[in-house]
Formats: sequence, C-alpha cells, structure tokens
Amino acid sequence: MLPATRYRTILIFGAPGTGKGTQGKILNQIPGFVHVACGEVLRSLDLHSRLGKVFLEYSSKGEFVPDDIAIQLWRDYIDDLVQEKRFQPEIDYLLLDGIPRNLPQARAMDCHIDVRQIIYLRCQDPEVLVKRMKSRAHREKRFDDVNEQVIRHRLEEYESQTAPTLSHYPPDLIQEIDATDTPVGVLSEITNAFRRVLS
Repeated sequence: MLPATRYRTILIFGAPGTGKGTQGKILNQIPGFVHVACGEVLRSLDLHSRLGKVFLEYSSKGEFVPDDIAIQLWRDYIDDLVQEKRFQPEIDYLLLDGIPRNLPQARAMDCHIDVRQIIYLRCQDPEVLVKRMKSRAHREKRFDDVNEQVIRHRLEEYESQTAPTLSHYPPDLIQEIDATDTPVGVLSEITNAFRRVLS
C-alpha cells in the first residue's frame, strides 16, 4: 500500500532541448507550484565531491547517473525545500523535470509522488533539438551540451530509456504539447492543461 504522504506532482516530460526547464522556471513563479529540475540539482553539485565526480563521469559521456544516486539526491533536495518552507506539500504542487528518467525510477518514486498530470513536450525532429542544445550550451555555459556527439547520444538515451517511462502512467494523465511552438504558445497550452486538472 502506498503511503498517504506522497507529494502531489505534475511531471514535465520530454526529450532534452524541448524546453522543460524554460517552462518550469516560468511556472515556478506562480504561487502553488514548485519546480524542481533534476539536471539543475545534479549540476549544482560540487564537482570535487564524491557525488559530483560520479555526475561528471556520466554526464560528460551523455549518460544518466545511476538511479539510486539520482533518487537519493532528489529526496535530499526535496527535504531541504520542505525544511526551508520553500515547498509546502499541503498547498503546493511539485513540478518535476528530468526525473523519473526510466521505468525503474518511476516505480521507485511511486511511494514518494502522486502524479496528477504529465505535460509531454514533444518534438519529432531531432535536428531541432540538437540546434537548441548547442545554442543553450554557449548561452548557459553547460559543458554537458557542448559536444554534438554527446548531444546525439543523450537523445538516443532518451528514446531508449526515458520515453518508455510514459507507459508506467495512465494515458489519460498525459497531455501532449508541441514543443516546437513559441515559448509563449507552449506556456498557454500548459496553463490550459492545468485548468482542466486543477479546477
């Protein structure tokens, strides 16, 4: 039986470069929503620490960090947010971006999160995503997006490991949105989807 204290959660789902982080940062400004991007949690690690070195080892090759490490870091980060009153589970929705990344993570996180909706940002042209990520690498100084070979490997990892994660959730929770629309257009579609679930 699942515990009653699971966090009410909306997943922001999609391949690297589809704009999950961009939309999450905007939505984070709306009272009642707290955005947590797993990638940012990992990139904030001290790269000289044990976990930081593990993250660097995997991310530099475009690979995911091991599930147990990703989930433990996520749990620690959420605990800190709760203690600091930046996330109040009784009134806030958690917007998760970048986790769960695969089916084992999704199953392991069922005891922590109550997924109410999945915003699936979809782009069917990988070349659009490659271009976006290369641009982002220079703009945000993200070393994990500099090498095009690494970018393409990340997209392959997404298709083989992350995309199947959607099958873990009921189809009626999934709201598919065209990620190639303008950021404002995507935001409008997301907020419309929220109205249907939260009303």
